[in-house]
Amino acid sequence: MRTPRLAALELRKFGRGRLPRAAMAALLLLPLLYGALYLWSFWDPYGRLDKVPVALVNADQGATVGGKRIDAGADLVHSLNGNSESFDWKTTDAAHAAKGVENGTYYLSLTIPADFSRRIASSSGNDPQTGALQVRTNDANNYIVGQISRTVFSEIRSAASAKASRGFYDKIFVSFADLHDKTQQAANGAGQLDNGLDQAKQGGDKLAGGLGTAKKGGDKLAAGLGTAKQGSDALAGGAGALNTGLGKLESGSSTLAGGASTAADGTQQLADKVNAVAGQVEPFVKDHYQEIGAAAQLVADASKTIEDNLGQLPKAVDQADSQAKSAYEELRTSYTTRCEGAATPDPTCPALKQEVAAGKVVASVASQLDTLVHENSGTLSGLGTQLGQLHTLAQQLANEAPHLPDDIQTAVSKVNELNSGVHALAQGADSLHIGLTSAKQGAGQLDSGAGQLDSGLGTLKNGGDTLAGGLGTLQNGAQTLDGGLYKLADGSDQLATGLRDGVGQIPDYDTKQRDARTSVMSDPVQLAAQATHKADNYGTGFAPYFIPLSLWVGAMVAYMLMQPLNRRALAAGAPAWRIAFAGWLPVAAVGVLQVAALLSVLHWAIGLDMVRTTGTVAFLLLVTSCFAAIVQWLNARFGPAGRVLVLALLMLQLTSAGGTYPVQTSPGFFNAIHPFLPMSYIVDGLRHLITGGEMWPVWRACLVLLAFTAGSLMLTAWTARRKQVWTVDRLHPEISL
Repeated sequence: MRTPRLAALELRKFGRGRLPRAAMAALLLLPLLYGALYLWSFWDPYGRLDKVPVALVNADQGATVGGKRIDAGADLVHSLNGNSESFDWKTTDAAHAAKGVENGTYYLSLTIPADFSRRIASSSGNDPQTGALQVRTNDANNYIVGQISRTVFSEIRSAASAKASRGFYDKIFVSFADLHDKTQQAANGAGQLDNGLDQAKQGGDKLAGGLGTAKKGGDKLAAGLGTAKQGSDALAGGAGALNTGLGKLESGSSTLAGGASTAADGTQQLADKVNAVAGQVEPFVKDHYQEIGAAAQLVADASKTIEDNLGQLPKAVDQADSQAKSAYEELRTSYTTRCEGAATPDPTCPALKQEVAAGKVVASVASQLDTLVHENSGTLSGLGTQLGQLHTLAQQLANEAPHLPDDIQTAVSKVNELNSGVHALAQGADSLHIGLTSAKQGAGQLDSGAGQLDSGLGTLKNGGDTLAGGLGTLQNGAQTLDGGLYKLADGSDQLATGLRDGVGQIPDYDTKQRDARTSVMSDPVQLAAQATHKADNYGTGFAPYFIPLSLWVGAMVAYMLMQPLNRRALAAGAPAWRIAFAGWLPVAAVGVLQVAALLSVLHWAIGLDMVRTTGTVAFLLLVTSCFAAIVQWLNARFGPAGRVLVLALLMLQLTSAGGTYPVQTSPGFFNAIHPFLPMSYIVDGLRHLITGGEMWPVWRACLVLLAFTAGSLMLTAWTARRKQVWTVDRLHPEISL
């Protein structure tokens, strides 16, 4: 009898009664109980997490920061209640939440602490603190829910952390804007200081030049007045002698004539010298007395203004130095925290590094200016004293300048009058004996006038010497002032330039730019997940594991209803290979029907989509053929004990195939047997057929299944050959199932 007829005889017996037909129907539908029901129950558990009751406790008391009310806990509750894809959030108090997690009413609880808002708000202050959410699970209720919650709460924590850090980074950018504005103000102030010092330097140059000119005129005036004083001294001496000699005039008119002649010569010399000096000094003084007075007044005013404001210079420089150093320290601290101390460098670190370098330049320039001012503090102090003296002398000169021409003219007039009188005296010497009384009176007037002239010229000479000395002191002070103002102008220019450069390096973000950068820095790293050949749901991912399980069970139950080896063929002495195929073909045919029923229900009823549908069907036909061959051999070779071995082999394959967790996560024993069992390759091949991917795992699995099928059929044929010889063990088996 041929092999197909033997197989048909094995199947034909299931149509001889109602019970065999029911058994065949159950055999065809049995894989559905394992495959379809299992996948249906696990099809999309994550899609129904919103049915899982979870307690939500909001103990947050809120916080007020900068006059603004913050209720971070209420915001988080609103966000969770609006997210229906996570859990079924049940808002309650702490006592009911703890009791519910304990008795199973809630699978877990999430508690928002009372200081949650205060801790969140602290991120934008000087003492940032971490806001901790409290999660309580109970694995006695369900272990998987606790594992799922870790993923869900990680997303919640990340969202809450990003929102909290926005306030912190927003304050940093606002501080940048404030620092930019303050530095701009400092740069503007330094520019104004530089302009003022330039004007002061120009005034100092003019002052030094005017005082130099005045000093030359003062020296000439002092020299002329000295000569005039010598003449007045001589005049005073001659007048005294004349007055003494008048008493002797009566005894010697010749002596009187000689004395008168001598007096006339002296007065003429005096008049000549005074007129000569007056001719040089008087026009200059008459033409320039207003300029001398104005220059002296300008010197007085300028020296007074500089003296009054000189003491404020060190304080202003100190303030600029302090502000520049503070700005640099803030930039450097921010750069160290965000770029050098952070595990992941900040994207803005290059720009921030340039800002730190610019701040360092500004601080260095301000420090140099501060050092320059303080190193010359003694010079500034002495300059203040000299400026006070300069102010006094210049004011005195300014007050006396309008009367200088009149004083000089008066002195010259008196000298000329004296000269005329002395000549008249000489001319009347011969007539002295006639006008002795008149001569006596004239001599007295001469003596008195000579004394007054000598006194006036003495005073004028002292004033001229004082003026010359004061103008010299003023000139020296003006030169010192000009040098100091040059240094100050150079330093203020460096300060203004450095501050302007610093302003250009410090960012000044508007609201839109600040919001954009705050958003990026509060959540700088986002996961751009890309799933290649993504499974649509949980059931699709587990289908490669449950489908071969159901087909193995189908083959196992089939050989409980059918004989692995046809007894009639064994008794008739048919060829062993024909007997093996005759026992394998009926179960393989049933397996084809099982595959058709299973895939039909999975695809059209449950919704399993396969990337390679035809390949999946063909591959499962090879799988059920391989399973039928393996189960046939175990039942044929070991008899009743083979059924136990079939079940044991199923357990080994399920635990080492890597259908749920990667096999590398299993103990070493399962890793060791993983490459030697067919279901390991079946699961890998089905994954690439159902969800897509390379075909090499499919071809490799086909080769392995063909090898197992051929090997099992060969072993079954060998067993059939042995079964054709009857033994005592076959007639009286030790155990039967």
